[in-house]
Parts: sequence; structure tokens; C-alpha cells
Amino acid sequence: MQVILGANGIIGEELAKELRANYTHEIKLVGRNPKKVNPDDLLFTCDLLNADQVIEALVNADIAYLTVGLPFKSDVWLRDWFIIMQNVINACKINTCKLVYFDNSYAYAQDSKIQNENTRLASEGKKGQGKKMAAELLLQAIKEKQIEAVICRAPEFYGPGKTKSITNSLIFEKIKQHKKPKVFLNDSVLRTLIYTPDASKAMALIGNHPETYGQTWHLPCDDHRLTYKGIIAKISNQLNREIKYDILSSFTLKMGSFFNEYIQETQELLPRYAIDNLFESSKFKNKFPDFKVTTYQEGIRNIIADLEIK
Repeated sequence: MQVILGANGIIGEELAKELRANYTHEIKLVGRNPKKVNPDDLLFTCDLLNADQVIEALVNADIAYLTVGLPFKSDVWLRDWFIIMQNVINACKINTCKLVYFDNSYAYAQDSKIQNENTRLASEGKKGQGKKMAAELLLQAIKEKQIEAVICRAPEFYGPGKTKSITNSLIFEKIKQHKKPKVFLNDSVLRTLIYTPDASKAMALIGNHPETYGQTWHLPCDDHRLTYKGIIAKISNQLNREIKYDILSSFTLKMGSFFNEYIQETQELLPRYAIDNLFESSKFKNKFPDFKVTTYQEGIRNIIADLEIK
């Protein structure tokens, strides 16, 4: 049996579809209020902050995927990620279960250096610190051979369905609402974005290849990176109309943070939007050369169709 811990987000949903299509019919979806993705999914209600519930959730599990998303609040990330990782590692040990951890890149330093699997975890922000502590706890467990585990790391999302990200909410959702898209700080720096169905498919592939364990893997992205100017130009081209947009300055965002909690919570991430973000995934592509990475052109087209943007 393969178990998805935190199955209600877009990554968990796409992962459930991929596992059912290509790997196993025995899938358990775990969360505070889990809902079936496939007709024969098993459901298990669980709070990942409760150690006993996590142990029970992984009974008879061969592989667990940790894909949970926490509320976008720094204090929550700083407090809860470490506890959740402790609980999951312990439950995997007790149940002799492998672990696939879906991680983001927040723990990396906010600079323009190329990010690969050997990049140091050096974030100074609270969200990054929360993710850093969780990753380091798992890396220590791997080193000590407490469990078999693998880290799958991804940059910022973009994608269809319930994909939640700054790019989706400030660009695609704004256009759907007939509002001007917003860009943080600079529209001319390169962004690396991962298409959410690609992230889940790649994670299922890694999880079901035993030789990948004990390592960190960057999940695959299109190497032909775009700027936000380029992304909006492609949207304009596909919609056959010019999309005008606003660039939000650091001053504007600082002022907005006093009145808007979401903007306040993005403050520690803003340095990433002033410089190139170069997340590199050649290790995965060399290992799995037949994996088809969705191009930005295809991804944008799919999101426009899914959101029914006119």
C-alpha cells in the first residue's frame, strides 16, 4: 500500500492519480478531511501533529509520501514542520515504511546562484528556517539509516486545478477575474517554475525506484526559463490580446503588508523576485531521460484552458 500524507492539495491529488494509473490500486489518502481522488482510495482522518495518529495511518504501508501543505504563516511553519517530520520519521520506523518527502526550495539562500541538489540550506527567513529544520532532521535519519527515505524538491508552482502559488494567484487568477496581473519587484529576471502535474508524476517515479532512496532529487522543470514579462507575453499571444500588468515595488509591498496578511507573509520571500531564480534538475533528467517535461508554452496553454480564461 502507498499512503499520501496531506492528500488534499494539488500535489497530493495529482500524485494519487499517477499512482493509481501506473503503480498501485492500493492507495490511502490521509489528512484532516480527506476526499477520494480515485473511486477505490482508502481514506484516513489524521492530524499529522498527533504522533499516534500518524503511526496508525502508516500501518501496512510500503511507501509514504509527505505532501502536506501548512497555512502560509511563518510562525506555523517554524513551529510545525519539525514536529510533523519527527512524527512521520517515527511512524515510518515503527511500520518499516519508506518515505518520499516533497519539499520546496525555501530553505535555499535567496541569491541568483544555480540551485542543485548540493546547494546548502541557508535561508534566514522563518518559512525557510522551518523547512531547513525539517529537511535536516530527515537527512540525519537517512544518514543514521533509521529509515529509507528520499527528498524530492521543487521550485515555485504553476499549474491547473487548485494549484496555489504566487504566479497562479497574481497572474492567471487576476486575468480570469478581468483584473491586471501583478508582478513582484522585477518583470525581467528569470523564473524557474514547475508544472504541478509534472512534480507529482516525477515524485511517483522516484518513489517507485528503490535505487533513488538516500538522496535528494530536484524535480524536473523546463530549462527554457522565462521572465514574468515573457510569461505574460505568451499569455497575451495565446489569448490574441495584450495583457497589461503592474509591477509592485518594494515600497508598495511594504505598505500593503500593513493591511494585507498575505502580502505580509510574502515579505521574507521578496528577495527571490528581484533576481534570477535558477533551479536546476539535470540529475533527474539524466536518470529518467524518457520523462516528458511540460514546456512553459504547453503549461500556460493548459492553465488557460482549465481556468477557462477568455
